[in-house]
Amino acid sequence: HDVVCVDIDHEKVRKINNGETPIYEDGLEGMLSQALQKNKLHATTDIDSIKETDFIFVAVGTPSKDNGSIDLKYIEAASADIANFIKSRTYCTVVVKSTVLPETTEKVVLPVLEKSGKKAGEDFGLCMNPEFLREGKALEDFFNPDRIVIGGIDAKSGDSLEKLYSDFKAPIMRTDLKTAEFIKYASNAFLATKITFINEIGNMCKNLGIDVYDVAEGMGLDKRIGKHFLHAGIGFGGSCFRKDVEALLAKSKEVKSVSKILSVVLDINKDQPLKIVHLLKKRLPDLEGKTIAVLGLAFKEGTDDIRDAPSIIIISELLKHNCKINSYDPKASNNMRKLYPDINYCGSVSDALSGSDACIILTGWDELKKLSDKDFNNMNNKIIIEGRKVLSKDLVTGFEGVCW
Repeated sequence: HDVVCVDIDHEKVRKINNGETPIYEDGLEGMLSQALQKNKLHATTDIDSIKETDFIFVAVGTPSKDNGSIDLKYIEAASADIANFIKSRTYCTVVVKSTVLPETTEKVVLPVLEKSGKKAGEDFGLCMNPEFLREGKALEDFFNPDRIVIGGIDAKSGDSLEKLYSDFKAPIMRTDLKTAEFIKYASNAFLATKITFINEIGNMCKNLGIDVYDVAEGMGLDKRIGKHFLHAGIGFGGSCFRKDVEALLAKSKEVKSVSKILSVVLDINKDQPLKIVHLLKKRLPDLEGKTIAVLGLAFKEGTDDIRDAPSIIIISELLKHNCKINSYDPKASNNMRKLYPDINYCGSVSDALSGSDACIILTGWDELKKLSDKDFNNMNNKIIIEGRKVLSKDLVTGFEGVCW
């Protein structure tokens, strides 16, 4: 397929055309370079420069409003641009890939597209095709999906998109537009709830002297439960889970079917990151002026994304105690520097640990799994607390976890 990326961000377009990825993911830059070399992909800010297309994927952001509902301004703007585009073009299928609440494609996107004077299902196709990609593993998930969900306004729209995915080895589920939208939200809300549940179990395990990871392993052997998303720690972060749970909660209020469980999930996850600071205070009662090594800034390993990262809440709390922070992250330091320009950003784990009074680990990077007692010898005090289970008991002694 020949692919054109359209964006209003000139710098992002420039980077893509130069083979620079706007985000970090292992393997992504190589694939982008390969596509550019084969002339199969390019980026532009001008949608009108495209003569014809078979599909238009809408993949813009849907940020949160103050009340938790999603802001559709980018969806509306993109839809207006597409409406302009399809006025003078032959039949193509518009595919909403962005995460939008049930009824959005029908009640927001469709009316804007039909302002073009063309009729959905006759002059153009319309589908909702949610993405189920993990940050840091998006390439792997895209090429090896668990399922492909296609919500179509009519059979022709869905048939055309199903044909596009014909080479993928995954079950394809056909449904209507709003069901496809809801599948995405229900999936993310369930995963967020599963993480929150194991964190609650972990908090109890901590008080009982039980390693929650042993409990999770035993739970995960049950095929009805499964092992995924049973990693207790300092809570979930990233661009999706909190935003999507808040949006679904707002929608539940709108349709007068208020979800109690989603509200609790948000409350628990907000408090969970601070548990590592409470543990730190037990080990180091006077935090005032102390130097704390913070290993890991991204919300998870494999990405440079710090959106909603627990590290943000934790660093903010430490700064209230006038702590000096020596941070290290192999990919996310530049992004965090925009939020906290005055903390120390170290080039290595060793630099971050040097002279520190305590160390907290917040992201499960592979390089941190290799640390041994020797690496912590240059600390003032060997106080080590994990927010993600990373360290090996065979290599490091005297550390503890937030839930284990």
